[in-house]
Parts: sequence; structure tokens; C-alpha cells
Amino acid sequence: MSPFAPRKSRYFRGAKDDFGPFKPQDFQDDKLSVLDIKAVDRTEVVYDVEMQLTTYEGLVQRIVYYGCQLYAGQLKAGEKHKTLRPVYTIWLVNGVLWPDAARVHHVFRLADAEAGRVLAGTLELHTLELGRYNVKESELRSASMLDCWLYWLLHAHEYEPAALLELLPQPAIRQATETLARIAQITEDKAMYDARERAIQDREWEIDAAERKGRREGEIEGEIKGEIKGEIKGKIEGKIEGKIETIQMLQGILRVSVGEEQELRTLTLEQLQSLTSTLQEKLRNRVPS
Repeated sequence: MSPFAPRKSRYFRGAKDDFGPFKPQDFQDDKLSVLDIKAVDRTEVVYDVEMQLTTYEGLVQRIVYYGCQLYAGQLKAGEKHKTLRPVYTIWLVNGVLWPDAARVHHVFRLADAEAGRVLAGTLELHTLELGRYNVKESELRSASMLDCWLYWLLHAHEYEPAALLELLPQPAIRQATETLARIAQITEDKAMYDARERAIQDREWEIDAAERKGRREGEIEGEIKGEIKGEIKGKIEGKIEGKIETIQMLQGILRVSVGEEQELRTLTLEQLQSLTSTLQEKLRNRVPS
């Protein structure tokens, strides 16, 4: 079982949770945009941890929107703005957000880019692109706590609990490993987890199918437009060819020269029609010899 799946705040310890416990039924009809962990610590700082399994256009805007929504949503009617507490949103993305970047961890704060002044104690956005993470098992002993957590998120399902506890013995990670092992043994939570995994797979299949359908519809539309353009172009070229033949025939009858064939092909259909009408008029007005 991979830990990189939605977890709810009833597993969060040592924090004041003002948002109520999450129940199994929260998983039944929810979307993939569920809030994974939302908690308040003893100093009333708000934390939001999101597990994002897919990347798509608009995700960055969604990250900013969620953070702003959490910050503004603290105020109740009649409360003053000075009561707003800092909000930290942390997004663990199973992919890459910025192909031109190299860092796994990005931090975004409200700041004056020129003066360097930061609006501390307000809103802070963190992104962790797991698609860039490449720390090996052999490097964990000297790795940072953040790198150890990311390794746990990505690879915990590859180990038995005892081996994982030995590999990552840090107290906080040990607690997470033990909790995960307990979840696997609880029928209700395991069924909930499995249902969630199936929902994620179904959603990914839906997105993939929609993308394939969109590409095919685009191809069909392009083919239709191409056929229409080709048909119109063919008809125009056919008319041009007919006009040139008519002009050449009239030139022969009138024994006049109004241009070589190559020169005639540079004229538009309207110009050829005008020239044809002129030659036809000359033919009608010609005095028999």
C-alpha cells in the first residue's frame, strides 16, 4: 500500500483541530480535490497539506486559490483582520510543475521583489515536485528530514514495516509507519483506502479517455476542414483552368494575343472572367471579312 494517498487529519497528533474529524463517508462521493490535512497548531497557525496525484493546466492557479481561500476563510462575521493567523499550504505533487526548474521544493511568499520586503505571518505556499525526487536508499543516513519524508511517501509501500522502521527510525516517521501499518489491518479503513485507490485510477482513466477523445475530435475536425478547403481549392482551380482554355480559344478565333499561358495563370479568377468577357464582346462585334 502506497502512503501517497489521501490521509485525514484524525491521524494528526499534537495539534488543535478546529475543523472536525473526517469520517469514512467523506470518501464516498468526494472529488480528487479533497483537503488532505487541515490543522491548527498550538499557536493557531493554519497548515494545509495537499496530496496531488496528477498535474494539469491550471493547477498552479488552484494552489494559489486554495491558499487565499484558507487565509480569508478564517474571519467570521464581525471579526477584525488583525486576528488573521498565518497560513502555510504544502502541496506534494506526484509529477513536475515547472519543466525548466531543477529544485524539488519551492517556497512562495508575498514579497516586494525590488525591496526584498516579505509580508511575514500571512500566506506561504510550498510545492514539492516528487517527479524530481531522486534520493537513493543508500543516501538516507545523511539526507535531510524533508528528503527522508519524501522517500517515505514514495517508497514506503516497497518495504515491510519492520524494514521501514529500521531504514527510517526518526520518531515522526516511525509514528507514520506504525499508523500506516495499523490502517492496513483495519477492515473499514483498508476498504476505504482501496475504494479511494480505485476512484483515483478511474479518474485518471477518465482524464486519459477525455484527452484521447479530444485529440480524435480535433483530428476529425481538421480532416473535415482540410477536405472542405481542398474541395473549394479544387473547384477554383478547375474554373481557372476552364477560363484559360476559353481565353486561348477566343484568342485563336480573333487572332489576337493577350498573354502567354504562364502569364494568364498569374491572374485571379475574377480577372480571367473579365478578360473572357472582353474577348467575347470583341467576337460579337467583329465585322465579317
